[in-house]
Amino acid sequence: MSPGCKPDQDDGHSDWVPLEAVLRVFEERDDRGRPLTAGDIIEEVGCSRRTAHNKLNALVDQGELRTRKVGSRSRVWWVPIEEPVPTEIDDPVVQSVADEVDLPGTGKTLKSRRVALLAAYEYLQEQPEAKRSDFLQDVFPENQAEYETAEGWWNAIQPALAELPNVDPPEERGHIWQFLGE
Repeated sequence: MSPGCKPDQDDGHSDWVPLEAVLRVFEERDDRGRPLTAGDIIEEVGCSRRTAHNKLNALVDQGELRTRKVGSRSRVWWVPIEEPVPTEIDDPVVQSVADEVDLPGTGKTLKSRRVALLAAYEYLQEQPEAKRSDFLQDVFPENQAEYETAEGWWNAIQPALAELPNVDPPEERGHIWQFLGE
């Protein structure tokens, strides 16, 4: 803990504790199955209780951690177990391009957006011709990728989709997306 800093006071140095330092506490421990408390973070990082809570909650907001109340005033945090990302793209070239294409977001958000991109690609493979409205109706509902609106989703997905192999995007005023592969 910072010298002269009480656990329940903000030491004014919350910006000095990077989120990565807090996340590292979770990654570098022996028992990865045990959830941690704010007290564990305070002890390891040397910050105030308020800073620990702020950093832990920021990591929850980013999808890096999960949290749960375990008493009237107690809470624990843990790193969620990632489920394998379902994808049927066996083509390493397509996968490589999808991994490099520019999509907004980081961490879990970026992963979910890459999954949505591949879902749109698979849809176009199955339906060799599709309109924007087809993607929004058939792909977006199950692959929202943390977008609040279908319009926001499409604005991010469609330029990335146009970069994938064998995809022929519509001409400037055209409406039909085509898949030119086998």
